[in-house]
Amino acid sequence: MKLLRVDIQSAPSCGGLLDGLSILFRSPFDVEYADFRPLCLVGPNGAGKSQFLQVVAEIFQSLIHAVAPHEERVDGNDSLLFEVEYFIRPSWSKEPLRIKASRLLPTSESESKRRRKSVVTLSQRVDGEWEKIVLDAKGTRELLPTKVVGYTSGANETLSLPFLLSRSAYAEEVGRRAVVEVSRNEKIGDTALMLIDYGTHLEVLVSNLLLGTPEVCASLLEEARLNALHSFRCVIQLAHSAAPKVPSSKKELSSRPGIQLTEELEAYIDQLCRCSTCHWHDAKTDSYIFDFFVSQASTTAFATFWKTSLSLYSALHKLSMLNDLALLKTTRERFKKQTQERRFASRLPEPQDEDKVFRFEQVAFKAADKKSVVDYVSLSDGEHQLAQLLGTMSMVSFPGALFLLDEPESHFNPQWRVKLVSKLCELPTQFGKREDKERSSEQDCLLTTHSPFVPSDLSKEQVFIFGKDENTKKIFANIPDVETFGTTFDAILAECFSIRPPMSKLSLDRIHELQKSNDPEVILDGMNELGGSVEKLMLMDRVRQLEKNAGA
Repeated sequence: MKLLRVDIQSAPSCGGLLDGLSILFRSPFDVEYADFRPLCLVGPNGAGKSQFLQVVAEIFQSLIHAVAPHEERVDGNDSLLFEVEYFIRPSWSKEPLRIKASRLLPTSESESKRRRKSVVTLSQRVDGEWEKIVLDAKGTRELLPTKVVGYTSGANETLSLPFLLSRSAYAEEVGRRAVVEVSRNEKIGDTALMLIDYGTHLEVLVSNLLLGTPEVCASLLEEARLNALHSFRCVIQLAHSAAPKVPSSKKELSSRPGIQLTEELEAYIDQLCRCSTCHWHDAKTDSYIFDFFVSQASTTAFATFWKTSLSLYSALHKLSMLNDLALLKTTRERFKKQTQERRFASRLPEPQDEDKVFRFEQVAFKAADKKSVVDYVSLSDGEHQLAQLLGTMSMVSFPGALFLLDEPESHFNPQWRVKLVSKLCELPTQFGKREDKERSSEQDCLLTTHSPFVPSDLSKEQVFIFGKDENTKKIFANIPDVETFGTTFDAILAECFSIRPPMSKLSLDRIHELQKSNDPEVILDGMNELGGSVEKLMLMDRVRQLEKNAGA
């Protein structure tokens, strides 16, 4: 998948901030479809970057809901009006297809009378003309992203909301299907929206380290100076009083006192039992404890039930999504109502660890020396973030995925920030390690940043500077005037953040104070406080000029 353009006609969830924003990401006549070329959104705080990622997530949530409601069960923002254009290559086509998707208000009076509200439409460019696509036709789903992966390094309410809605809807469907005899044994479709945040870090890491290739495992652990996963514990607690009540007419289908499970989720618990080194079940509280000592035997057992790291992640994540059912019904209903009213100050809370339906405990790694054991909690935020980011992209290494990464390098040290883009592009599963390697790069990625490190590894056509018009208060996005690839960080700070020179305010204020002085001695004394810079040389010129004038 490659985004071409995004036009936002109306986005009430952003308070009108993005209304009228139109961004041409690529020309349809100049797309290197087989290359993985991330797009970088850069600019100051408040410039709308995170809101834009949110809207893109909501756009594709609406589209997938219209085409495949068994994946995305809710239309996250039915008041969003948009038009988006992109290339995507379904499995049955040798060439990428140019697709236009939209939800706009009726343009004619007759249309307006026929349908009172906007509807989703899909079209394909064929021989210079747009041909409408039937939404429920066979093959239409392949014209949309296979996965929309959102990443946030913190509690970013903006980007997270569409994904939290998706998660909440999944949990509700499990609650319904678990007590309906005709559907409880049917597998519930995976959500197309996939949020990766701090709460999902261990699901990503454990899945990769158990079922990933040796190259993938090495790429995730090398910066943290770790060798392999050593051991971990999973805890499942189902006897929650807050769980949806089973109707009296369905009591015969219920074998559990709290949260009801579908046959699919029951199977996952059985498979975890079979893979564990040891396990324990408390029938009174309906709680399970699974302990895993990672060895060749345990990884073989996991591979028997889950063929890929993504399928294992999906199983673990489906169990963790049941955490929503541990919340009081009033809490879940409040979140649903406030979301429908676009009151996005509210977020569905996380249960306390001891109340979660599913959680990890006691995760440990083998150190690089293969002798000592390192506890998970001893890793730094940057080490967590790097392993999570690379692990996510390693799992989702198939064509058609769209990544929305909000400040993916926020916890990195400068050395790691410099290497971010190269690490993404050199992932073992991204290039050269898959049988279908010619298609594994058919993905797209939008990432936001506040640093100059990422733009320096991308061409100017991949960088979009976000800003806010002081008069209209509307957001705009422009391509830099200078070439960013290989440009110094100073030049990028000046171009993208208007920081000239690249210096902090306190020291810059001191320099300006010295520049105003007419006393050479005061300037020279002040210069002893300063490190090397062009501004310091300018102060020296100021001293020479003052001394020359005094001598005259």
